[in-house]
Amino acid sequence: MCGICGIIGETKEKEEVLKRMMKKMEHRGPDGGDTYVGDGAMLGFRRLSIIDLDAGMQPMYNEDKSMVLVFNGEIYNYQALRKMLKEQGHKFRNDSDSEVLIHGYEEFGKDLLDKLRGMFGFAIWDEKKQALFAARDYFGIKPFYYAQIGDTLVFASEIKCILEYPDYQRKVNEKALEQYLSFQYSVLPETFFEGIYQLMPGHYLTYEHGEVKVSRYFDPALEPDAHRKEDELTEEVRTVMEQSVQKHLVSDVEVGSFLSSGVDSSMIAAMSGCKKTFTVGVENEGSLYNEITYARKLADEFKVENHSKFIEREEFKEAVPDVMYHLDEPLGDASAVALYFLAQEASRQVKVVLSGEGADEMFGGYNIYREPLALRPVSWIPKGIRRRIAVLARRLPEHMKGRNYLIRAAYSVDERFIGNANIFSMAERKKLLRREAAGMSPRKLLKDTYKKVAHLPDSDQMQSIDIRYWLRGDILQKADKMSMAHSLEVRVPFLDRDVFETARQIPWRLKLKKHTTKYLLRKVAADYLPDAVSHKKKLGFPIPIRNWIKEEDWFEEIKAIFTGEAAAKYFHTDYLVKLLNEHKAGKKDNSRKIWTVYAFLVWHRVYFEVS
Repeated sequence: MCGICGIIGETKEKEEVLKRMMKKMEHRGPDGGDTYVGDGAMLGFRRLSIIDLDAGMQPMYNEDKSMVLVFNGEIYNYQALRKMLKEQGHKFRNDSDSEVLIHGYEEFGKDLLDKLRGMFGFAIWDEKKQALFAARDYFGIKPFYYAQIGDTLVFASEIKCILEYPDYQRKVNEKALEQYLSFQYSVLPETFFEGIYQLMPGHYLTYEHGEVKVSRYFDPALEPDAHRKEDELTEEVRTVMEQSVQKHLVSDVEVGSFLSSGVDSSMIAAMSGCKKTFTVGVENEGSLYNEITYARKLADEFKVENHSKFIEREEFKEAVPDVMYHLDEPLGDASAVALYFLAQEASRQVKVVLSGEGADEMFGGYNIYREPLALRPVSWIPKGIRRRIAVLARRLPEHMKGRNYLIRAAYSVDERFIGNANIFSMAERKKLLRREAAGMSPRKLLKDTYKKVAHLPDSDQMQSIDIRYWLRGDILQKADKMSMAHSLEVRVPFLDRDVFETARQIPWRLKLKKHTTKYLLRKVAADYLPDAVSHKKKLGFPIPIRNWIKEEDWFEEIKAIFTGEAAAKYFHTDYLVKLLNEHKAGKKDNSRKIWTVYAFLVWHRVYFEVS
């Protein structure tokens, strides 16, 4: 796991710029760094040593040094690829997985990407052609950002590195802000920094003669097979997960495992046999927010160590600016702060941990996926009548049981579902934003994706949206940035290419069977875990912000931010204060709306107000 950056174009007198870029991401690679400087390109690399500790330093070259590589990630099938490439006559200088990429690109070009099993963001500079090739992994586990600034392409693992380029002028991308208010994360290819883009998952980039071209090489399309038998698929899931976990354990340093109260991380911990596990919780807020008691009990059953930490409210609050700094872009998911502390705890013991991210997206684990089944009893009612009922239901008190059911029943899946978070509606966005909204609605933004998956059952359509957007924008964004803030590599066995090839075939009836979610995965997990764990309802990573932001000191601090100069630049502050007062008075639970705006304003202070 590492950090990479580069400047493609005129490189004269820019070595100091490259050094500053590398310094900004030192946390991604504290074990060393090196550079390549050529006439048309400069590449920088920071290393966190995991495989081939002595000889895996980058930038890395091919035999005649006409190509040079910088790579962030892990290739889990590198040994098989290495053997294949040796048979084709390629000469290897070390035992790292990195060298497979440069020889693989020599041999296969862009077709190399279809042969990789792992997580990656990498760039290869071809000195002879004066051309760059860069790629990001299938699901977006590892990041890759870029900007074309004049006649120069600048890229890096983190946005903050690109900000060091002197000709880049910081400016908030207000189109990104508009969508963020609905989705809770940065959903567009262009980031919150105008002119800086993220290479999307499953895409590669070429840069030659001053022109950037971006192409897709992988589309995570679900292909459920209604004829597959339950027992057959169960065994296939078991086999592919066992293989994936073993692949993700390949390392020259010790590997640990996160451990929460859910089935996903517990299953990974059990399958892997890791001797050290890590957990965080919140004390004095009830069992919903404290997973430590459970984790310690399960660790005792597995006969492994459990290292845990209770997060205090004050340290949680004080960490928010650091979290927003490391995220690069605002994220309205408070669990990112908890993950920051979890990664910090793990980094004291190990360099690598396994984690359960991706299980819900691959195997249909979110409770909201059961909604289409819940709405079936009223689906026979003509849509026009359901619409009129919804109009009447909106006039009912928000806390009244059944109100939201009647409203949601009036809409098709593409009208009501934009992902696991749906913070501000379009009407609320217009009330909140000071400038008239110029961006498209979430529904329009997702229109083409919904068109691709229209043949699937509603629950599979919802899952498809989360795989393409929520997974990359929220789940993997916080996993990468919060772990690397503490120089920790997080590996995610559920997001293995071979695992997906099996998971994509599972029909909805084997995901939502017996009043549960990810039924088939739970069936496999039952062989490794106590019944109470394998059948446990999905909780996520609960944080008691709804309680904390009502407390007087934090309430007043948020109110001051909501009425400050930055807030007034983007929002109608009276609307923000109304949300805050309603929440404190217990009239409405506005905690997610409040946190989403608060996270943006803290991020704005870090990147635009503090010199």
